[in-house]
Amino acid sequence: MKIGFIGLGLIGGSLAKAIRRYYPECEIVAFNKSKESLALACQEQVVDISCASVDGNFKNCDYIFLCAPVSDNITYLKQIQKYITDDCILTDVGSVKTPIHEEIAALGMEENFIGGHPMAGSEKTGYPNSKAILLENAYYILTPTKKVSQKKVERYAAFVESLKALPIILDYETHDYVTGSVSHLPHIIASGLVNFVKEEGSEELMKKLAAGGFKDITRIASSSPIMWQQICLENRRHIIPILEKYICFLEQFKHFVENGDGESIYEIFLSSKEYRNSISDVSAGSIKKVFALYCDIADEAGELAKITNILAGGNISLKNIGIIHNREFEESVLRIEFYDESAAHKAGDLLQKNGYTIYER
Repeated sequence: MKIGFIGLGLIGGSLAKAIRRYYPECEIVAFNKSKESLALACQEQVVDISCASVDGNFKNCDYIFLCAPVSDNITYLKQIQKYITDDCILTDVGSVKTPIHEEIAALGMEENFIGGHPMAGSEKTGYPNSKAILLENAYYILTPTKKVSQKKVERYAAFVESLKALPIILDYETHDYVTGSVSHLPHIIASGLVNFVKEEGSEELMKKLAAGGFKDITRIASSSPIMWQQICLENRRHIIPILEKYICFLEQFKHFVENGDGESIYEIFLSSKEYRNSISDVSAGSIKKVFALYCDIADEAGELAKITNILAGGNISLKNIGIIHNREFEESVLRIEFYDESAAHKAGDLLQKNGYTIYER
């Protein structure tokens, strides 16, 4: 099997590493604007052939992945078109699908194109932060054109499954509306909330008190500003009506508060609680899950060191650890964050065996 990559950032790099893990004999050809990332991928033996441009090395690929920003992927279509054979599956990894599908139709490339969106990511970007397990148990949305064969769709879905991801097939407009609601809108809200708090009152006082739950619900505001600028512009035809509906909801909530309508306010909070609790943690969604646990520790010298020593003894790596000072909506004093779910579970078991009470959310 021969696979081409145009763009080798966080998602492209993670895909390439996963393919190398499960298909070690596969030939991987790649072009990337960052020569340093491309050199590192070759050094790590993830990539076999490094390309200075989109050239003849991409001939006879079984798959070609467009992993650059959405607007750049569209630019690369004309460059790659002459190297695509009848059996080749051309795909992308963008979180907005409508623009590239429209360009694919305009160029007459629909028989080869199946849009792709692996719903996984990180606040950290670039090839150095990519990892083979990033896509495991994450939904991977496929958006086939109307002219691509069912045989190609089935082949691509099976390939995604072999990389331990979970394929879901949608038409591209449904994809853009759904991700606009569960991914793009939350990022807009998180960024808006952070800026609102920043501009209200004393900035330093807000920083001091805005911990715990506030940091949890606004974590995604730390994502790449350039990426989210592009997403908002590329998916504006869906984001605008979504924002209009959300603004109507806020106006309605404001009306309930103004009129002291306790029953309606209660129903909103109850409904959101029940729906939120019904969402499964089994697979990754569009916003990357945080693997964290919470525990109480005494305010005594050496207590924090004791916990870190216990975890180090269990060969568990920590991503972050800190004392929660604002515990108005928190159950515990200490928050510990891990790189993956298995480490969090192992740490919870280990700390409980050592007499600590563990809280999970």
